[in-house]
Amino acid sequence: MTIWCVAAYRQFSYRGKRKLSKDIVEGIAEYVTLPEGGVGLDVGCGSGALTIACAKKNPRGKMMGLDRWGKEYASFSKALCERNARAEGVKNASFAQGDALKLDFADETFDAVTSNYVYHNIPSKDRQSILMETLRVLKKGGSFAIHDVFSETRYGDMQSFVRKLRDMGYEKVELIPTAKGMFMVKSESVWMGLSGSALLVGRK
Repeated sequence: MTIWCVAAYRQFSYRGKRKLSKDIVEGIAEYVTLPEGGVGLDVGCGSGALTIACAKKNPRGKMMGLDRWGKEYASFSKALCERNARAEGVKNASFAQGDALKLDFADETFDAVTSNYVYHNIPSKDRQSILMETLRVLKKGGSFAIHDVFSETRYGDMQSFVRKLRDMGYEKVELIPTAKGMFMVKSESVWMGLSGSALLVGRK
């Protein structure tokens, strides 16, 4: 287990040779576009990496990173996110504590919503409902880019979910595999337990 943890850290760490986290974060940020004066939400922001990357890509908008942080992820905190933003020279990012299961925002608050490897860690028998809670706060016309391990055991039939969103009027909805060369190769995803990784994108 120790060897696995060290190997995984080297793969994901920004300081490691592989820098997988950097590839993933920057890859997701490419799908997050804010209008001038728009505001985006990053659910489960952790250290703030994705929030900051999206803020840098959208200097005329603002990004908010939301996380409950807590003892399970004691190395992450609001203070850490703010330090990371300052270190990157980013002034259009803010951070707040919150719960992904019940977002404390009105319907259609944000111009874009995003997330990276968050929901599969939340104990739930219906993770598709967590996705719908995130999409609830997205404005009509807003875009979403949610990256997670969308395996059937965790999420059920995601192709059916994609069709459901399209039937609801969502546009350009796609589930893009990211463990087959986009962010990582299949062998990497297998040994790191990330098989089924995909990016759910579209517009409300």
